[in-house]
Amino acid sequence: MPQVVPGAESWSAPGTPERAGVLVLHGFTANPVGMRPLAEFLADRGFAVELPRLPGHGTSHRDLQRTTWRDWTRAAEAAFDLLQARTRAQVAVGLSMGATLALHLAETRGEDLAGIVAINPSIRNGDPRLRLLPALQWVVPTIGGIGNDIAKPGGDEKPYARMPLKALASQQRFQAAVRADLAAVRVPTLLLTSRVDHVVDADNAELIRSAISATDVEQVWLERSYHVATLDYDAEFIQDRTAAFVARVTAPRMTASP
Repeated sequence: MPQVVPGAESWSAPGTPERAGVLVLHGFTANPVGMRPLAEFLADRGFAVELPRLPGHGTSHRDLQRTTWRDWTRAAEAAFDLLQARTRAQVAVGLSMGATLALHLAETRGEDLAGIVAINPSIRNGDPRLRLLPALQWVVPTIGGIGNDIAKPGGDEKPYARMPLKALASQQRFQAAVRADLAAVRVPTLLLTSRVDHVVDADNAELIRSAISATDVEQVWLERSYHVATLDYDAEFIQDRTAAFVARVTAPRMTASP
């Protein structure tokens, strides 16, 4: 078994059957460290939580090189199944590629979801150098990492220092698949987007907002944080807005008397 970076383990909170559950998903080359404060905040509010460590993450970038987007989606779905088995309603919350996974769940299992929260979602990368990726992945194993884009001093999501290109190519294919089916997203959606993000272009959120079919969509700008906003200056704001959204979209609906 690969050795997991301390703090990067999967994490969960039981909640209670009558409460809602939240699936919390981390990003590419990251791990649960960056999402743990949000997960714990939601658990403190009484929600059940599943925060999985996605395959290939939180150990070594060499492990990530051996995985594909299908491994990541299977892990997210398995964690969602655990949550669904013990809660009455569920919301998926993700950062970066974690938000891509939340969108994928909304596309494929929207009937099971009460809503999604997408924090600096990543469904398109405009870097022209990525056009070389299909060939480059077989020549250059890794490039420098993209982690710890945090404005607040001292923040550390414990990301990989290297980014494996085969896994990155798989992530690009995943993004394309999710983009192609955005119209299938009909659940309430909260978009939390940093004004300044050195990893993901802010127009990703606009693309999502314009393409999904959901009528309950809210775009909120994060003015003080970079990409890893869950560990940045807006962390408490994100926690409050996410908890309020989860409570709203999972509130029991009143039925009209006959």
